[in-house]
Order: sequence, then structure tokens, then C-alpha cells
Amino acid sequence: MRILLLGKNGQVGWELQRALASLGELVALDHAGAPGLCGDFRDPEGVAATVRALRPDVVVNAAAHTAVDKAEGEPEVAALLNAATPAAIAREAAALGAWLVHYGTDYVFDGSGTAPRGEDAPTAPLSVYGRTKLDGEEAIRASGCRHLILRTSWVYAARGGNFARTMLRLAAEREALNVIDDQVGAPTGADFLADVAAHALRAAMARPELGGTYHAVAAGETSWHGYACFVIEWARAHGLPVKVAADAVRPIPTSAYPTPAQRPLNSRLSTARLQRAFGLVPPPWQQGVQRMLTEAFGSA
Repeated sequence: MRILLLGKNGQVGWELQRALASLGELVALDHAGAPGLCGDFRDPEGVAATVRALRPDVVVNAAAHTAVDKAEGEPEVAALLNAATPAAIAREAAALGAWLVHYGTDYVFDGSGTAPRGEDAPTAPLSVYGRTKLDGEEAIRASGCRHLILRTSWVYAARGGNFARTMLRLAAEREALNVIDDQVGAPTGADFLADVAAHALRAAMARPELGGTYHAVAAGETSWHGYACFVIEWARAHGLPVKVAADAVRPIPTSAYPTPAQRPLNSRLSTARLQRAFGLVPPPWQQGVQRMLTEAFGSA
């Protein structure tokens, strides 16, 4: 089996190189591509030509325009990366009879209410990022290709920048922090998302009726404020430099921290369908975050 991975150097793409390696021959590209191969999502036809040339059994797309605020100022670029190029990939996958694994986002929903969203809940994105990601999903479904779309939220990894690293840097520099407490979701590790993709792909290739859209997030929920407090207390307990006092991490509403892109307040996603279809049990978000912190900062 030949697998084409696109976006190999992103947080999820990096973990996918590990998770997919045991499934078959893996060709992994980033935006720079390789001799004769295009991985640049600003060139949909170039990426489509790469799919035709390699004739993979599976395409896994871990590339996207994920700079949520920046997307508000460059909607055409976001549409190209999040919708047009995934559509071109899906078209080629359908022609080859290949599977396409694609990552979606909680930003396709409006974030109203407090209940976890199921896969079939009405979509109503609030931002350019959310709209273009939804357009990409819809193009994949319309192509008729065999696919797995895994929607997720609040993704982090030990490699590269993330919210936890930012909080620990600020906690070491400042005596007080303000962190949003009215956005709620589940911090979800890139390693978990890569493993879910590999497991679900193996199962779906044996049972094609398992194809479709699934929500893949860690178990439980927290706010950004709760996440920050968890990370800072872990750092304090493990001897990392922490200047901010526990009672000086102050909760604030989203309205006190305006951004170009509107964020959903409720990012809860139900994983019941994923659990039923693939026999997977998402771990508590705290477990994955602790593992990431230990990997990134050690257990000093």
C-alpha cells in the first residue's frame, strides 16, 4: 500500500509520519515538495498532478491555513489552502479509487449552547477559517471519494509552539495573567490524532462503510483559563520557573480580548460515533497534556 502524506511538518503531520509508517510505503511532502512532486497548497493543480503521478492508495491531508486571525485578512489564500486544494485532491482520489483522510475543525460550528456537537449538527461558522474549512469538507464529500474526515479542536504537540508553552513563558515573566474562561473545549494532542487516523484508516479500508465524518477530541472539557492553570501548576510542581501566583491567573471573558476572527465559545465535540465505529476510547485531556509537558520540558 502506498500512502501520500501532505503537510508532513505540521504538528499533526509530524506525528502522522510515525503513525502511518507501519501501514505501507509512505511518501511524505511539505509545502516545498520534492523533485517532480508538488506539496504547495497554493497550487491545487500541482498537488493534483502529484496525486496522479504517485497513484497512492491513501492520501492523508494534514495541511491547512490554520492562522485563524490572519485568515480574516486573506480570505482568498485561506480558501485556496482549505477548500480549493482539498477539493482537487478529493477529485483525484475519487478517480483513483483511493482513500482520503482529512482533518476538520470545531470552527465549522457557531459555538452556541453548552452541549457537545455531534457530526450531523447544523454548521454555522463564524470566521473565514471556519467557512473555508467547511467548504473543504463539503467538496470532499461531494467528490464521491472514499474518505475519513476527522474534526478536532485545540490541537497541541510537544514540537513547535503551542498554548502551554506560551503560558509557561508568560508565567515565568509576569506576576499576573489574564486568560479567557468562557471558551470551552478539549485540548487534543497531535499524537492522539495521528494514531486515530491510522487506526480508523486500517478499519475503514477493511470495511468501507465506516467512511465518513467523525469527531476526534480528547475526553473531558476545560476553558483556556482552566488549561492555563493546569499547565502552570504542573510546572510549579515540577520545579520549572513560575513567577505568577496561583490566585493571579485571572479569568476574563472573550469580550475583554477582541481578535479579528470570532471564536466559538462552545467547542465541545461528541466522540460517540468514533467510539462506536472504531472501538476507540479518547483519553482525558489532562493525560495528554501531562505527557506533552513531560516530553517538552522533562520531569525536573
